Amino acid sequence: MSDQPDAASRPATAAVPGPVPDDGKLDPALLRLCGTVMLGAIMVILDTTIVSVAIRDLGKEFNTSLSTISWVTTGYLLALAVVIPLSGWAVERFGATRMWNISLTMFIVGSALCGLAWSAPVLVGFRVLQGLGGGMIMPICMTLLARSAGPTRINRVMSIIGVPTLIAPVLGPVIGGLIVDNLSWRWIFYVNLPIGALALFLSWRVLPRDDRGSSSNRLDLAGLALISPGLAGVVYGLSEAGNGGGFGSLKVELSIIIGLVLLVAFVLHALRAQHPLLDMKLFSNKDFSLASVATFVIGAVLFGALFLLPLYYQVDRGLSASTAGLLLAPQGLGAMIAMSFSGRIADRRGPGSVVPVGMALTLVGTIPFTMVGGHTNELVLAAVLFVRGLGFGAAMMPAMAAAYQTLAPSAVPRATTTLNILQRVGGSVATALVAVELQHNIASRLPGVGGGKSTLAVTGAKLPGPVADKVASAFGATFWWVIGLSALGFVASLFLPRISPPAAVPTPVTPATPAREPVAVD
Repeated sequence: MSDQPDAASRPATAAVPGPVPDDGKLDPALLRLCGTVMLGAIMVILDTTIVSVAIRDLGKEFNTSLSTISWVTTGYLLALAVVIPLSGWAVERFGATRMWNISLTMFIVGSALCGLAWSAPVLVGFRVLQGLGGGMIMPICMTLLARSAGPTRINRVMSIIGVPTLIAPVLGPVIGGLIVDNLSWRWIFYVNLPIGALALFLSWRVLPRDDRGSSSNRLDLAGLALISPGLAGVVYGLSEAGNGGGFGSLKVELSIIIGLVLLVAFVLHALRAQHPLLDMKLFSNKDFSLASVATFVIGAVLFGALFLLPLYYQVDRGLSASTAGLLLAPQGLGAMIAMSFSGRIADRRGPGSVVPVGMALTLVGTIPFTMVGGHTNELVLAAVLFVRGLGFGAAMMPAMAAAYQTLAPSAVPRATTTLNILQRVGGSVATALVAVELQHNIASRLPGVGGGKSTLAVTGAKLPGPVADKVASAFGATFWWVIGLSALGFVASLFLPRISPPAAVPTPVTPATPAREPVAVD
């Protein structure tokens, strides 16, 4: 895996995209590269949400609380975020294709181990291993695509790679529900094995041959020692708030405070360091800063709600995992429709003309969930989820592409690293927060139920009317946090550029010039 074959032994399909034609079409080589990296992205992102409909079953099987079992999701997302800063250094040091293969292999091994887990802590640990393997996959593929496409077609290419980003989170619950109901929760992890094997095969066929990399690159160990425990401390504090003392607990307060102090120290270190783990100076660019806020919020709103929605259908409505997953499908359909044209509009009129509309639709599609009851019509909920999907499809990838629009090509890898971290951290923070809030809200309405392990036991058959309404109101109250985040993203998106990106000739990429940008992250 670490040794790449000689150029003569590589198949003809190993050629990678050159300059994008001026006729507005994406050339076949670029499309092949898109398809290859998209397969890896689908596997990683699918596993981000395929677990969502199994949270109830996992909590009951391992006899643990909602806030504890939520670490199956938050731990995975946090591991993705923590390892992303290493991607720039690792790609420059070892080569993009080599690191792609190493990451895929680690992810596949982690998937197999998750399927063998025998306790909640063990499962969380193996999920972290999965996240460490999968964290570099998206930054590598997005850097390759951004450099190959050029600024005039970046929105369309990002819309292509955005398909797994938006569709996999919706297909995940559907596939996960069918697996949990008909097989076992363990198969939600085993399903990654054949996909991963295919992704490894295609990477050999399509991705460019690496050179030997640079041995002079240095890793910012001080930055890594600050940001990793800093992120973990904040998310751990949020999660532990649901296990007894709430936010007034000394353990929770110390964890969050220490985490924030470490993150502030990291920012100060990054501003002074010659080769920081993350280039904080990128935030001096107004468009990048606004796009970063929108990207963080979209990640938070997407994954936070995807944690709540299956639980609402299962805990409050007494539906099966597969039915709960299918009821999320309208969101995926809406995303597919919006993504089919949002990239082209953003290319012509600028992301500032598209992202605010998407964020507004996301906000409108979330508001009804703050008013759900125990018997709210499921067709109505499906309709608003469709609207919500339209919003995500219109907002996510144009928001990320807006961050690249005014940056120099050499800054793309560093920007990609930062945006991926923000999206994953947004998802992990929001998931931890809504898990704690939901548990607290259920406890306040049904004393003796929501405070501990019994939260996940309030399910199975359909609840009696008064109890169902109380549980539904707990979900509705929790969704207000999603509303607040959506509103923040909408405000930030109003200030994104409303002009099309400048025309430029993309950097040719051939087997002799590997598809990677020298990265300043050492």
